[in-house]
Amino acid sequence: MCGNFRRTSRALTQLYEQALRPLGLRATQFTILQALALAGEVTQGQLGEMLAMDSTSLTRTLAIMVRQSWITVRRGKDRRERRLRLASGGETQLKNAVPVWEKVQSRLRRQLGAQAWKNLLQLTQQVTGVVKTKEARYEL
Repeated sequence: MCGNFRRTSRALTQLYEQALRPLGLRATQFTILQALALAGEVTQGQLGEMLAMDSTSLTRTLAIMVRQSWITVRRGKDRRERRLRLASGGETQLKNAVPVWEKVQSRLRRQLGAQAWKNLLQLTQQVTGVVKTKEARYEL
């Protein structure tokens, strides 16, 4: 199952990145912009948890996005906590990218069919929920 999900994930990522490339945006960056637009200010840990991203990948991607002035970072309660928020440049980038993203979404939904689309969304959410529970994790 893992191999199938990874293959599907890579294919979907390539599709979205091809569409977003003219905007200078990667699929992961778009997802982060979306999450911050919805969540407002969050800690880096909260964002990682929301997106099921490992800390190293998230830190690397966030550094690029800070340099692009798409997100702002401020210190939290202690020196280790970083609080993230969408910057005006990120809002603009997201506004420009949403129509491109929606076009890809619509095409996929049409090709899969409405019911398959709905089932797929429910299934992926269910799998993520099961895997994220501590009981489902494989422990050595």
